[in-house]
Amino acid sequence: MNAWSTGDGAHAPAADHLHSTGSYVHDALLYDHHDDLVAVAVPFLLEGLAAGDAAVVATSAGTASILRDAVDGDPRVHVLERGDVYRARTPTAITTFRQLADERSAHGVRQVRVVGEVDFGQTERDWLEWQRYESVINRALADWPLWGLCVFDTLRLPEPILESARRTHSSVVTPAGRFPNGDFVDPADYLRTLPIPVDPLESTPPRLSALSVADFIGLRHAVAAELATVDAPRDAIEDYLLAVDEMTSNAVRHGKPPVSLRLWVGDDRLVCRIDDHGPGFDDPFAGYGPAHGEDLSRGGMGLWLARQLCDHVDIFGDDDGAHVRLTLRVG
Repeated sequence: MNAWSTGDGAHAPAADHLHSTGSYVHDALLYDHHDDLVAVAVPFLLEGLAAGDAAVVATSAGTASILRDAVDGDPRVHVLERGDVYRARTPTAITTFRQLADERSAHGVRQVRVVGEVDFGQTERDWLEWQRYESVINRALADWPLWGLCVFDTLRLPEPILESARRTHSSVVTPAGRFPNGDFVDPADYLRTLPIPVDPLESTPPRLSALSVADFIGLRHAVAAELATVDAPRDAIEDYLLAVDEMTSNAVRHGKPPVSLRLWVGDDRLVCRIDDHGPGFDDPFAGYGPAHGEDLSRGGMGLWLARQLCDHVDIFGDDDGAHVRLTLRVG
């Protein structure tokens, strides 16, 4: 049976049962054998080419090799290095796919089909960033002509990632067909269910503490002086300082005083927490693109920059106010 048919043999519409609006289509394939991967992904790519779509593979080297062999090395199937897409921080991955769609559209391509395989990392903390990503892109890519087939090896990936796959893709695909996903959760609702992990460093004395930010310039110099002692690439440290600046400035401008900042320097990571006593904001998509879209002159780039410059950005609120935590790996 054609992998893009419903159970009765009739072709399933490309987007008539999607939960999101716009051009983006977000499918999941959970497979336990390479034969199933090939049975679904190869028709997806080749039927796209036949329809005039672009075909892209952004997977692990092993998966890319299997698919390249299965399409007989067809040069129209463009293989991207996974590290160029998914090892980048999540907003950068979003920007990469938007640019890919824009470039192909400029050459008359109707749609870009992507077989994607996220590198979720080795720790639960790393998984969380990409679990967020898989949900966020339902909105962040909604207006781009992309059709993503995300592939998940059920024998290799841990169950929390597989469960997340079931919650974040509006359609599921098997060799028997493509179907609406009854386990799909509205992205905003799903993102709000994800945990905000506790960082053990926060239970230790901070390297720097400013309990009421009054002298912003002086605080920046103090943070820079502490970061100058860290054995890490200078570019990464400068990026982190910029992220701290942006988030502190946001708290001062938009939060409710007093604004506080605490910085921890661990063996393998830097953690900075900025707190204010305002209500914060309840937008789980904040920072995955500029707040005002393509018009960067209107500002709204602080959180977007922070998500690109830090390994982890956590935003949360409680009875004490609004909190932002920025983490950078240095070990």
